[in-house]
Amino acid sequence: MNSLKLPAWLSNDGSRSLVAPIIIIMLLAMMVLPLPAFVLDVFFSFNIALAIIVLLTSLYTVKPLDFMAFPTILLVSTMLRLSLNVASTRVVLTEGHTGPDAAGKVIEAFGHFLIGGNYTVGIVVFVILTIINFTVVTKGAGRIAEVGARFALDAMPGKQMAIDADLNAGLIGEQDARRRRTEVAQEAEFYGAMDGASKYVRGDAVAGIMVTVINIVGGLVVGMLQHDLDFSTALKNYTLLAIGDGLVAQIPSLIISTAAGIVVSRVASDQDIGTQLIGQLFAKPQVLYITAGIVGGMGLIPGMPHIAFLLLAAVLGGAAYVLTQRAEQAAALEAQAPAPVAAPESEEATWQDIVPVDTLGLEVGHRLIPLVDKTQGGELLRRIKGIRKKFAQEVGFLAPPVHIRDNLELKPSAYRITLKGVEVGSGEALTGQFLAINPGMANGVLPGPVTSDPAFGLPATWIDAALREQAQTMGYTVVDAGTVVATHLNHLITMHAADLLGRQEVQQLLDHLGKESPKLVEDLVPKLISLSCLQKVLQNLLIEGVHIRDMRTVIEILAEFAPQTQEPNELTAQVRIALGRSIVQQIFQSTSELSVMTLDNRLERLLMQALQASGPDGAGIEPGLADTLVAQAEQATRQQEQLGLTPVLLVPAPLRALLARFLRRALPQLKVLSHAELPDSKTIRVTSLVGGQV
Repeated sequence: MNSLKLPAWLSNDGSRSLVAPIIIIMLLAMMVLPLPAFVLDVFFSFNIALAIIVLLTSLYTVKPLDFMAFPTILLVSTMLRLSLNVASTRVVLTEGHTGPDAAGKVIEAFGHFLIGGNYTVGIVVFVILTIINFTVVTKGAGRIAEVGARFALDAMPGKQMAIDADLNAGLIGEQDARRRRTEVAQEAEFYGAMDGASKYVRGDAVAGIMVTVINIVGGLVVGMLQHDLDFSTALKNYTLLAIGDGLVAQIPSLIISTAAGIVVSRVASDQDIGTQLIGQLFAKPQVLYITAGIVGGMGLIPGMPHIAFLLLAAVLGGAAYVLTQRAEQAAALEAQAPAPVAAPESEEATWQDIVPVDTLGLEVGHRLIPLVDKTQGGELLRRIKGIRKKFAQEVGFLAPPVHIRDNLELKPSAYRITLKGVEVGSGEALTGQFLAINPGMANGVLPGPVTSDPAFGLPATWIDAALREQAQTMGYTVVDAGTVVATHLNHLITMHAADLLGRQEVQQLLDHLGKESPKLVEDLVPKLISLSCLQKVLQNLLIEGVHIRDMRTVIEILAEFAPQTQEPNELTAQVRIALGRSIVQQIFQSTSELSVMTLDNRLERLLMQALQASGPDGAGIEPGLADTLVAQAEQATRQQEQLGLTPVLLVPAPLRALLARFLRRALPQLKVLSHAELPDSKTIRVTSLVGGQV
């Protein structure tokens, strides 16, 4: 069977782009050119159908951005009604003397069947509909859109920081980050556009009253002076036509205004309006029982409509009974679930009882099990996969899998991260709540347990979900419990990258490189260098945060210098020089000017003498000199950070390894580079001296 295809003119994107200009031209033409009564009927019918489509679409919309075109539709539908008012006014005034069907059957039907042909009733109904639309629906929707736009704009910085935090933690990719940033901007633009578009609807309500009055007054003048009608006949004909014209425009306007209120007032979720109403309004049998009792009691009061009240009470009571029976059946099925099988009799210990230690492990308390359970939609599992993928892309090798297990000895909401069986990090994550982290720019205090971000130690507060938007508006970075654990895990994996690179990972790295450059790998390992020596060089790079993605350069440099020396530290220094451009880019991003700290000449000479006297390990540095060096390096690092600069210490090549190893424990954020590692294209700007007071 052939599939249904759109016409060629609709399937063509170029043709679709012509639809909007054609509609606007038609709307303007309707205000200028006279239209026959039949064409007016078609357009009035289309206006009603459009209003119903918009209302139903808003009811089945899950979140406001799913109906992003609504502000434009609101404007176009308003212009359509105004154009029809102008076109119908022309017909009413020119042909109204012929009878109530002069402006088409739709206006006549509204004039006769909806208001019974009584123009007094029509005027009252028209005024009531206009007041409801103007003062209640449209005004309320506009106010909600105005407040929504203000809060969306206020919350944008916090949401953007949360997206950046997820991106840096490897929880999302660059494409997902771009999409989420676009959604944040579109949300603010949507509410702002809705705020402006609602003004058109309010203006349309005012214009409807004025057009109706003008039609009545103008009709009386035209009918009595130009067509010699008596006052009662002219009043009847033109009033019914004017009221019918007003109602046929105001009813679709009221429908679309209601749709606007639904779109801007709903809270985003994964359910449409109907599912939310049934699932939340009629979900508790206790509420229905009490309501049935109150309504039934009112039905027993003398003078009340007994049948209506008692019938409604019976329906509510029956619904509550059905809900109660369903809840009891669900509880019975849960109670009939098979009991856990008794543990078999313990057997003798075997070699199979020796379980290898997991390289990476994550242990969680019982309240965090839903985060790591596939059957419960464990979001943390997907995020851990994203962390490993981003780590492999950035650092250059694949981290071992993270083995996850529950640990009843931990607190219910606690977790701990292990490396080769040893705990390297721990924390707490409260499921159902959000961690509001103060990045240093937040203002205000939030209610909730005060804590600190387990990954970076920033001050933070656990808050309820209802305070999430408020916290983002105040400048906090707000993340859920799963993101807290994932960010902490990502930080620790990056910090312990050298410990994760074992011989097996090095061999896998060589096998992967050998697929593209087999000769390069064969000439190096094991002919020129052992696998353990290569592992030590790569670990030296990772310890100082140098990525090893450029394995081709590493292999080539080792192949060049391995015949001369097998000392891993000397080989590491040569590899660092070759990777200098990559190292500098990793630290300074894309800037052409490098702001660095350097050693005072006197301190540099003292350290060179100590290096010559004690060897490369620097064990002979006098304790007083060592304390002074650490204190002044710490002071200079703090000054660099206050200036918003990355703390980098530039030293001669012989001192680089010594100072990097010596200062790493006290100042892990300080990067130590040698002059030989800097590219010639970079400009150096010295911001401070270390050791000026020695």
